[in-house]
Amino acid sequence: MSGEDAPAQQQNAVDQKQETKPAEEPKAEPPKTESPPAAATADAAATTEKVPEEETFTYRALVLTGYGGYDKVKLQVKKGKPALKAGEVMVRVKACGLNFADLMARQGLYDRLPSPPVTPGMECSGVVEAVGEEVTDRKVGDKVMVLNRFGLWQEVAVVPASHTFLIPEGMSFEEAAALPVNYITAYMMLFDFGNLRPNQSVLIHAAAGGVGIAATQLCKTVKDVTVFGTASASKHETITEGGVTHPIDYRTKDYVEEVRKISPKGMDIILDPLGGSDTHKAYNLLKPMGKLITYGAANMLAGQKKNLLAVAKNWYHQFSIHTLSLIQGNKSVCGFHLGYLDGEMELITEAMNTILDLYKAGKVKPRIDSTWHLEQVGDAMRKMQERNNIGKMILTTEPMPEEEKKEEPKKEDKKEDKKKDDKKKDDKKKDDAKKEEKKDDKKKEEPKKEEPKKEEEKKEEAKKEEK
Repeated sequence: MSGEDAPAQQQNAVDQKQETKPAEEPKAEPPKTESPPAAATADAAATTEKVPEEETFTYRALVLTGYGGYDKVKLQVKKGKPALKAGEVMVRVKACGLNFADLMARQGLYDRLPSPPVTPGMECSGVVEAVGEEVTDRKVGDKVMVLNRFGLWQEVAVVPASHTFLIPEGMSFEEAAALPVNYITAYMMLFDFGNLRPNQSVLIHAAAGGVGIAATQLCKTVKDVTVFGTASASKHETITEGGVTHPIDYRTKDYVEEVRKISPKGMDIILDPLGGSDTHKAYNLLKPMGKLITYGAANMLAGQKKNLLAVAKNWYHQFSIHTLSLIQGNKSVCGFHLGYLDGEMELITEAMNTILDLYKAGKVKPRIDSTWHLEQVGDAMRKMQERNNIGKMILTTEPMPEEEKKEEPKKEDKKEDKKKDDKKKDDKKKDDAKKEEKKDDKKKEEPKKEEPKKEEEKKEEAKKEEK
């Protein structure tokens, strides 16, 4: 029944009653009400129809609620359909990329993310669900990957159409979400800054990470490039298969000494995501005409919350150099930050087009370490921060199955039990150590007690001799 029919039918009912009982009905007749104008009723009906679309539209989003540990990123439900401006598209997100910058952002160490509450996420992949005015090169149904400064860790994202790139045939949503940040970063450092050429040498730190694997694959596109890569020993087999010529275990060996053993003159290009004292080491490892490209400060990250000591130490050892030293050393130092290139989409698009051509030719392919549901973002962050990943960490917007949700508390309980067991073991070790200390103290005290006795015996013997 529409809003316009109701008043008319009500009035007909009243008229019928008046005809049937004309003498009795006047007293009982309900007060007459004026029917609303037809136009007003139509507007009301239109408003009623709009409410479901505008107010009942919901989507899940990860929100950084404050700076701190893994629990500061929470899964929330947003209400209301996002509005499209001219030149924008709305994307139904399928997969999102997790980057080291997201870990730093959680601790308040990444200045390109607005203050909380805010949705993080710099890259994702999905399907175009709506297009705004003036958009001519994208249409509803297009599969795209997206690069943006923030706001992509959610089921629905609105971005400028120029920040999207069509996904090639055969590329999965997970691979598409793994491509933009890591491969654009690696490509622009190696080729725009580094001018990588045949027969050169490159040192790649964190060679088993997203940027590290991307850089290694891109080095292989140039003839006879020697790649030195740092990673923990358990990852050496994987990075060697991926193209690293000389893997170095930075946890047990001095990577500077290891590089010098194999290449006494040093490196042509060094990619430095560490900062602090490692940047000094990198500069000293360069050959004449060598290039150092610094693109991060991972050494600042120590623990799940901001570590002021680590931050202060990193700043204290911050690399600085006089231009005269650069001239005399015939070396160059470059800085790269993809987050500050968001206004240079032409440069980024050019790099991305080249990368996609390499993907189509089978020369580069993202390596996915693991895929996590949005509900598991804390665990995903922990794995990356503890350097346990080989390749890219992906978040999927697919809802987590109920069975897995039930298993999650059990996993947490196991973790808690393990922590308790570890604590008991530590306490036992401490108790045993204290007991040992007490035994040692007693042993030390016994000789001290014996010494006075010996002194007395000597005196008695001396008296006897005198007699």
